[in-house]
Amino acid sequence: MPVIATILVSGLAVQLLAHRLRVPSVIFYLAIGVVLGPEVLGIVTLETFGSGLEIIVGLSVAVIVFEGAFALELDRIRRASTVSLRLVTVSALVMFIGTAVAVRTFEGASWEIALLIGALLVATGPTVITPILDVVRVRDHVATALETEGIINDVTAAIVAVVIFETLLLDDLGIQATIGAFLQRFGVGVAAGVLATASIYLLLESDLVPERDVQASQFLVLAAAVGSFAAAEVVAAEAGIAAAATSGMLLGNLDIDNREEIERFAQNTTLIVLSFVFISLAALIDVAAIRSLGLGAVALVAVIMLVLRPLGAFIATAGVERFTRAERLFIASVGPRGIIPASVATLFAIELELAGNLAAGQLLVGTVFAVIFATVAIEAGLARQIGDTLGVTPMRTIIVGGGRVGRALATRLENRGEYVVIVERDGDELKRTRADGFTVYEGDGSDAETLHGARVDEAKRFVATTADDDINLLACQLAKTKFGVDAVYARVNDPTNVDAFESVGVTPIDSATATAVAIDDEIERPALAHWMNELGDDHDVQEVAVTAGGIAGKTIRDLNSEIPDGAFVAVVSRDGENHVPSADRVIERGDHVTFVGDADAVRKAMNRFHPHD
Repeated sequence: MPVIATILVSGLAVQLLAHRLRVPSVIFYLAIGVVLGPEVLGIVTLETFGSGLEIIVGLSVAVIVFEGAFALELDRIRRASTVSLRLVTVSALVMFIGTAVAVRTFEGASWEIALLIGALLVATGPTVITPILDVVRVRDHVATALETEGIINDVTAAIVAVVIFETLLLDDLGIQATIGAFLQRFGVGVAAGVLATASIYLLLESDLVPERDVQASQFLVLAAAVGSFAAAEVVAAEAGIAAAATSGMLLGNLDIDNREEIERFAQNTTLIVLSFVFISLAALIDVAAIRSLGLGAVALVAVIMLVLRPLGAFIATAGVERFTRAERLFIASVGPRGIIPASVATLFAIELELAGNLAAGQLLVGTVFAVIFATVAIEAGLARQIGDTLGVTPMRTIIVGGGRVGRALATRLENRGEYVVIVERDGDELKRTRADGFTVYEGDGSDAETLHGARVDEAKRFVATTADDDINLLACQLAKTKFGVDAVYARVNDPTNVDAFESVGVTPIDSATATAVAIDDEIERPALAHWMNELGDDHDVQEVAVTAGGIAGKTIRDLNSEIPDGAFVAVVSRDGENHVPSADRVIERGDHVTFVGDADAVRKAMNRFHPHD
């Protein structure tokens, strides 16, 4: 009990420290684990949990993988589908084969051990990616690509490693048996995940669980993670990870009640089990085994971090203009290894040592922990600095006021891929805004401390939308004068206050005038008014700056093939002048182009004309 309490309290303490310092928490877990382990204090050792280690790690991984998969909505995956698919196929294969060859070359391992290590080190996983994305805010398609890679590669790496261990290392059954065993385990996991999802969904939709019973919903969803994992593990080792991932992804994309409360509960549960299991496994790092590898381990780490990871990242993002050069470099620079390699390697090493193959066990665990230690310390520990240096963090939009106007604006901005934070202090509005799925910071938007907490200093845009002009004016003044935000907008409820907002450099949106214009549009041009009011459903109007090199210098006629069917250029702006373009109008880099049309066509046109932020 004292050991478990020490691990939990240490984990929660460093969570707070990591949040305050804006450093990924996983680096602190690693440090605390080493301090508590036999290398320093000796509080946590391999004997601490005995035979229960495998169960503790397995259930923890199930919860962590489930929570990550639950947050992966299909709409998000589609935005980075090409890159995500390449990361979990071609790039994963490059890492697998490349690592195995490097282990064989630099450490002189047998091919069986080399392939086993190669399989394990494919996995990044939500245990290390999520803490990084908590402190490095990247554009949504970058985050989705990294999260999808982590979850899928966790599943496949664990299963491939177990299959290689059993069919090649222990029994030497050959490649055909290895492939068959992988497919069998993967199929078992998916089937268990589907069955668990169907069972839990039927319970959630039944009269047994009232719609407002948040706790029941939370525990039932957690039961899907643990239950699917346990059911699959009974049939085949390591199939449970596939089951948890399948169940999480399916439930996360179903229409279930109390979704936000469930997601927050899963996140909080993950924080606890993540800190516990990572610290426990970090405590088992065998420094002597790492030292015994000598320069071979250094060379292996260098190849993985400087050659294989960048190669895989560039293969995955090649030809995808949506990913900027900085974002490609960020993906190439961030690929730390986490729980799956650590846990599976530890368990395999124990089995190898019990079988009398002590040297193979030490080589396995030493190599895997050397890579984990190096990648977590460098890639996770310096993730924020890497992101800041490359400039991959998008500037945020802060909206003060979570009422109808604030939520409507936030919906439109988020549909365009913006990162929006709503500041709200009213309890009812707070709950309603969070229930709608928005990121909300609780507090008074006219208070400097609140705005600092919402990180308004990083905002590219600030909007005050409350029904109180005094609050809106004070909030806007703080944003401009204290925090230096240039683009500041405000809802003005009393038209006589417009001059006051303009005098401090705020762009006022007069509610009365806006309403009059809307009514006039409804009278004179109803079809267009209805079409504009429904933006975001199946059509859109967007203005972007031209940044694509292949676009500049061409006429509208020449660019017709670059503009998808269903969209057209309505306005071209240059040097503050707006024109409806003719077919012979030449588009230059830096021009602002307004697209009108179907939402998907407009989005594709924007990506072609403006692939880079």
